Amino acid sequence: MLRYGLLGLGSMGRHHARNIRALEGAELVAVADPGGDKFGVAEDLPVLPDVDALIDAGIDVAMVATPTAFHAEAALKLAGAGIHTMVEKPLASTISEGEAMVKAFDEAGLVGAVGYVERCNPALLEMRRLIDDGKLGKVYQISTRRQSPFPARISDVGVVKDLATHDVDLTAWVAGERYETISAQVSHRAGREFEDMVIASGRLEGGILVNHMVNWLTPFKDRTTIVTGEKGALVAETVMGDLTFYANGEAPLQWDQLQNFRGVSEGEVTRFALKKREPLAVEHEHFRDAILHGATEHVSMREALTTMQVIQGILDSAESGQVVSF
Repeated sequence: MLRYGLLGLGSMGRHHARNIRALEGAELVAVADPGGDKFGVAEDLPVLPDVDALIDAGIDVAMVATPTAFHAEAALKLAGAGIHTMVEKPLASTISEGEAMVKAFDEAGLVGAVGYVERCNPALLEMRRLIDDGKLGKVYQISTRRQSPFPARISDVGVVKDLATHDVDLTAWVAGERYETISAQVSHRAGREFEDMVIASGRLEGGILVNHMVNWLTPFKDRTTIVTGEKGALVAETVMGDLTFYANGEAPLQWDQLQNFRGVSEGEVTRFALKKREPLAVEHEHFRDAILHGATEHVSMREALTTMQVIQGILDSAESGQVVSF
């Protein structure tokens, strides 16, 4: 039985606590948050003051759900204590912090993971499987939209590090390719220190074109990933975990104006019936299995560092007006 500790009892920590308690082979034995436990996450456990007290509780595994600014300090202490650790996304506040975290967990031979929960969404899991099976043939383009009202819980980063990081990670993961270039523009419309809108476009190493539209100024929640290939397009709507395939048409065209257009036509549309499980539960299973069995479905800190480099490239491009290459 793995003894789990949870650092951070806020809006994400409460969901991690629930999933750890339901996880086979795991026991939540300690929780900590210097700000207390406003959601009643601890139940019968004492609320410890910090990561040092969490370590002293004798844990094997830690989940860090603190604001990003505190990830590196906590994770480095946990690595030094020999504790497998998953931190919420993004990995850290700076590239140098992320590099230090990757080095610490690699040298200690520990599993260091990052909570990119979109990789565990049923629609994206099936999308990736279908792409790997050749459903789209050659992939041409990946487009994402991640729009919603501003979440009051976010105070230490802008929309690029908080939301766009999901899209960068899932795009590289779905395609199985790294970013080659990125170009971006941001805006500050809500009077905050950090950006609240971004449009980014780029190219992956294999030639796939990508674009991301992300903001905190839309009065509805939109989480959409579109992958277009030579055989059609897959559209994942990840709020509800729905996946639809739009096939290129095969029937001969009998409309002269359309025949003159040398593109594709609309074919059959398939909406997949998926087994839908809570993505956070799947994420914790992947982390546990990496610890116990050496499985590789989790998002490693090294992968998350690569995502951080692209995210920094988005911010650098927005500031300089130049395309950033990797």
